[in-house]
Amino acid sequence: MGRLFGTDGVRGVAGRDLTAELAMDLSVAAAHALGDAGAFNASVGRRGRPVAVVGRDPRASGEFLEAAVVAGLASSGVDVLRLGVLPTPAVAYLTTALGADMGVMISASHNPAPDNGIKFLTRGGYKLPDAVENEIEERLGEKWDRPVGSDVGRVREAYGEADRYVSHLLSTVSGRLDGLNIVLDCAHGAAHMVAPEALRRAGATVETIGTRPDGLNINAGCGSTHLDKLQQVVVSRGADVGIAYDGDADRCLAVSHTGEVVDGDQIMAVLATSMHAEGKLVGDTVVATVMSNLGFKIAMRNAGIDVIETAVGDRYVLEAMRAGGYNLGGEQSGHVLLLDHATTGDGLLTSLHLLSVVARTGRPLAELASVMTRLPQILVNVKDVDRAKASAPELSAAAAAVELELGENGRVLIRPSGTEPMIRVMVEASSAEQAERMAGHLADVVRTACV
Repeated sequence: MGRLFGTDGVRGVAGRDLTAELAMDLSVAAAHALGDAGAFNASVGRRGRPVAVVGRDPRASGEFLEAAVVAGLASSGVDVLRLGVLPTPAVAYLTTALGADMGVMISASHNPAPDNGIKFLTRGGYKLPDAVENEIEERLGEKWDRPVGSDVGRVREAYGEADRYVSHLLSTVSGRLDGLNIVLDCAHGAAHMVAPEALRRAGATVETIGTRPDGLNINAGCGSTHLDKLQQVVVSRGADVGIAYDGDADRCLAVSHTGEVVDGDQIMAVLATSMHAEGKLVGDTVVATVMSNLGFKIAMRNAGIDVIETAVGDRYVLEAMRAGGYNLGGEQSGHVLLLDHATTGDGLLTSLHLLSVVARTGRPLAELASVMTRLPQILVNVKDVDRAKASAPELSAAAAAVELELGENGRVLIRPSGTEPMIRVMVEASSAEQAERMAGHLADVVRTACV
C-alpha cells in the first residue's frame, strides 16, 4: 500500500482515502506507539490516564473524522480534550500549555475541501519523527487488550481554550498595532475566529474576508494560495497591509498597501533583519530551504546574517533549527518558525510579529520588504519521466553549464518529486527571459535523459 504518512501527516480524499475506519485505527496505533515509547506521562491524566487534545479545521469531513479519532483514543484509554475548530499551531501550543501527552490536528492545510488529513503531535507540541510514524503504520490492525469500565478514556469539550492561545500570541509582541488598517483573509479556515480577534486585541483596525466557513468553501478562491481578492481589497480600501492564511493557519503571506505580494522569503528577511538589529537573532543565523530565492540569501549576506539551507519541508527546517539552537527559519511558501514562541509554523504569530515591525518602525511593509530583491524564479515540472535519473550525467553536465553562464546572479536546482514520476527544474536568473530560456533548455534535457 505504500507509506501512509507523507511530509505532513496522513492526507487524502476524506471518505475514500482517509476513511473513518482508518482514522480510528491510526489513533489507536498512535496511542499504543507513543505509550510504549514512554511518551505518555501518566501523572497528568485523571486516575493515571494519558491526555490528548484534538482540534480540526472547518471542513465538513472533519466532523466524522474527529469523531473517529476521539473514539480511537478514548477506547485506548486516553482522555480527550476536544478543542473544536482551531489552527494547527494552536493545537501544538495547547498540547504543551494543557500538559497533554499528545495532540491531534485534523486538517488538509491548503488543499481543497474534499481532502483532509491527520497530524499527530507528541508532548511538547512537536511533529512526530519518522521512526514513530513508521511504528504507527506497523501497528495498524494489531491485536490489543481493550480497556473496559473505569479504564476507558473520558471525553470533554475544551472550546474555551482558544482564548488561552490568543493571549499567548499577544504576549509575544511588545507594543501595539494601533493605527494600522489590516485586511485579513482567513481562507474560510481554522483561523476565521481567532485571527481577527488577536489582531483587534493588539489594536489594529481589521477588515476580514474568508471568515464564513460552511464546511465546503475552505481555500476556495481565497487564502494564501489565492491572493487576487486580498490584493484587490487592500488597494480598494486603502489598507496598510493584507494578511492571508491557509486552511489550518500554520503559514501566512502578506500584501503591501500597493497590492504587491510579500512572500515567505521576504517576511523572513524583514523579521531576520529586525531581530538581528535588536540582538535577538540567535547565532546571527536564519534557516531556510533550498527553494528560498537567491535574492533572500544575497540580502542576508549583505546584512551580516548567515543562512543554513535544508531540504524542502518545514520539518527539515525545524530539525536544523533545533540542532543548532536557532530561533528563526522558514519557507518561501510562508511557513515561518519562531522557536522562541512556538514549536511549529504559526501564521498568526508570524503576522503579529511582521505587523509589529511595521508599527514600531512606522515604515510601510513595501519599504521593509525591499531589503531583498527577488530574482526571477522559474519552476518547470517535467512529468512522466524517471525521477530516479535526476542525477544522470548528461543532466548534471547541462546544469553545470547553465550555472557557469548564470554566475553569481543565478542558480539551478533539479530535484525529483517525492511522490510522482516527475522531476522539478528550477532556475533563477537576473532576468525573467534568461530564467525561462534556461529552464526550458534543462527541461528538454530531462525529457531526453530521464526516460
